[in-house]
Amino acid sequence: MLVDAPFDCQCCGAVNVTSVDVSAGRKQSYTEDCQNCCRPHLLYITVEVRDGEALATIDAEPESDFF
Repeated sequence: MLVDAPFDCQCCGAVNVTSVDVSAGRKQSYTEDCQNCCRPHLLYITVEVRDGEALATIDAEPESDFF
């Protein structure tokens, strides 16, 4: 099951929305590019189920210190 979750680009400040596969586990991480500036970010995802509804929270950081 996919749910949408936002993350802020640490380089340009754009809000990005990505789809998270909540069936892939409670803790996930992967790299995704900003939809605005195309710089890669490491996404650290936590999935919780509340009242039967899956929610995903994302902490993002730039993949590189060189913007």
